[in-house]
Amino acid sequence: MDRRTVFFVSDQTGVTAETMGHSLLTQFEGQPFRQVTLPFISTVDKAEEAVRRINATGAAEGMRPVIFSTLVQEDMREIIKRANGLFLDFFDAFLGPLEQELKVKSSRAQGRAHGMSDIGAYTLRINATNFALANDDGAVTRDYDRADLVLVGVSRSGKTPTCLYMALQYGIFAANFPFADEEFETGALPASLAKVQRKLYGLTIAPERLQQIRNERRPNSKYSSSSQVEFEVRTAEAIFRRYDIPCINTTECSIEEIASRILDKTGLERRLRP
Repeated sequence: MDRRTVFFVSDQTGVTAETMGHSLLTQFEGQPFRQVTLPFISTVDKAEEAVRRINATGAAEGMRPVIFSTLVQEDMREIIKRANGLFLDFFDAFLGPLEQELKVKSSRAQGRAHGMSDIGAYTLRINATNFALANDDGAVTRDYDRADLVLVGVSRSGKTPTCLYMALQYGIFAANFPFADEEFETGALPASLAKVQRKLYGLTIAPERLQQIRNERRPNSKYSSSSQVEFEVRTAEAIFRRYDIPCINTTECSIEEIASRILDKTGLERRLRP
């Protein structure tokens, strides 16, 4: 199947166009896509250059590109619409019906989705991210009383990226602690975790997938051996059962899904919205 080029066009970072566009593209299994982001299209010159690039791609590949747009300004949108591609605009699709329903004209202001108009929310996002970084990998445990959540499990099961995602997206103060030799030998929680047991949430993973991940990091080592991986996963799951720690299997889950499922199960408040 021929690969199609997809452009994400935005007057700001392009994050919204990428997120919404990716969600739609995942419904077309087996169709390969080349994805290109064109951010900060905020002037006529930049919009016209974007059109030239889109048209050149279409001519070179012999297929119309797909264009996902979150351009707010009408004049920028009209220029991009002239490109030789399938133009899909998220703001155009939804702002009109919302204006009719609410009987209020939208501001059509650029940068509202990912700007700093809410300094309090931005500060919370930064503080939560700093907390996740400072309390990563069990290096520091004295601040666990400030944590909303402490993720536990074997090394490379997805704890760090999940903590960072929850911090950035939702303002959750999340720490993580990887089980190591002491926990595997005793089958017991260390004192630092026992004190915050109600905040613990376990991550587990299929041994085959964990071995693949570890082998990319440390090939041909004990750390990535099948026997070590199977032992660690088995022991970690036994600890979860012993201490009644809720857990999720991350083998086939994206970071977004892991975070969403944990927040749903724990009932933690999403202090921020993406």
